[in-house]
Amino acid sequence: MEKIRQTLRDHAWARWTALGIVAFTMLTGYYLTDVMAPLKGLLEQQLSWDSSEYGFFTSAYGWFNVFLFMLIIGGIILDKMGVRFTGLSAAVIMVLGTAIKYWAVSTHSLDGQTWNILWLFPMKAQVFMAALGYAIFGVGVEVAGITVSKIIVKWFKGKELALAMGLEMATARMGTALALATSVPLAKSLGHVSKPILVCLILLVIGLIAFFIYTFMDKKLDASQAEFDKQNNVVNEEEEFKVSDIFKIVTNKGWWYIAILCVLFYSAVFPFLKYAADLMVNKFGVQESLAGTIPAMLPFGTILLTPLFGNIYDRKGKGATIMLIGSLLLIFVHGMFSIPFLNHWIIAIILIVILGIGFSLVPSAMWPSVPKIIPENQLGTAYSLIFWVQNWGLMGVPALIGWVLDKYCVTGQKVVEGVTVNTYNYTLPMLIFTSLGVLALIFAFLLKAEDKKKGYGLELPNIEK
Repeated sequence: MEKIRQTLRDHAWARWTALGIVAFTMLTGYYLTDVMAPLKGLLEQQLSWDSSEYGFFTSAYGWFNVFLFMLIIGGIILDKMGVRFTGLSAAVIMVLGTAIKYWAVSTHSLDGQTWNILWLFPMKAQVFMAALGYAIFGVGVEVAGITVSKIIVKWFKGKELALAMGLEMATARMGTALALATSVPLAKSLGHVSKPILVCLILLVIGLIAFFIYTFMDKKLDASQAEFDKQNNVVNEEEEFKVSDIFKIVTNKGWWYIAILCVLFYSAVFPFLKYAADLMVNKFGVQESLAGTIPAMLPFGTILLTPLFGNIYDRKGKGATIMLIGSLLLIFVHGMFSIPFLNHWIIAIILIVILGIGFSLVPSAMWPSVPKIIPENQLGTAYSLIFWVQNWGLMGVPALIGWVLDKYCVTGQKVVEGVTVNTYNYTLPMLIFTSLGVLALIFAFLLKAEDKKKGYGLELPNIEK
């Protein structure tokens, strides 16, 4: 009998089609993740939110992932139940959370209500319910993220892994860029700050349908792999995931360096984007209707650069070095943003472009490096633990910045469309972001040293000859 020489993943059309489908689902998720970032001013005008309430709402993204360990549980489910079950569940949770968030921001039934959260501090009911929906969505999108990462490893290991991850991240960043660029125009043209969330809800339903279509491809891949193994007498020696494997992951020093680098780097970028439009208004004098377009250049830049740097990593290696360079660029950009007299909008554009390069470098090398450190049967849990550590930053840093702005950075007030709102000095928040970049650089150096010591191959190409 002639032996089967290929599985479905060996056909380029199949693996790239699978990537396109799951990447689209992540695009819809990232659109919702950042759709409220340019709306901070409108939330103050239309719904009377202040910076602390906005920071509370934004920090909700990590509530359940961090405190209820939902992300870690999701990773264990992923390694136990597989990508089809976990991915579909995550997509449904994203839709549910977004529906709650839209209802909270659009309804008048919560007007004037204040609830005592955990019997400790008062919070507007509308803010809390919007935050609750965002927290539920946060579980779905983060579990979807680790699921898609494992899907890409499943289809691309030994092939164009970093390029595939770079293209997936680039597609997801399109969602971020579209959110930053379109949310204010949508809100103003459709008459309310809640309308962009409704657009997100529709897109997420389409993303859920797209992932459902992917499950059929995944089932065919498993069948072709099983037939390949049978015909070629291949014995799968990889053990099934055990909960005790978590101990092996968290005692791996290389894994910790990547996890800490991840939380520091992403905490200096994503929370920055939540406030970047407001920074453009307060420091650079950009009109509110245009303020989101400058930060939107960052994810648009990563759309091109992340796959480019991923392709370089696939073919040339130097993963740890790429992460070092990205951390240096992060420090430079936030340091420049913190200088008060550098306040021309052209400078803002230049710095955002440079930040986009740094934001392309680190993820393009960081995520494809994890499979070099962690066995494939533990990847779902390893990624989920990294995302869990990351969520501490994504939850805490926005709340910290909001509190710092209200406590130390109010410079006055102005009237916008008949409503009085605060003006802010962003020097102190930008110094906080700069310090996160410095710490990220330190851990990038530690990771490179650990790779040299253990021989993980982070400086070697991903494509197997």
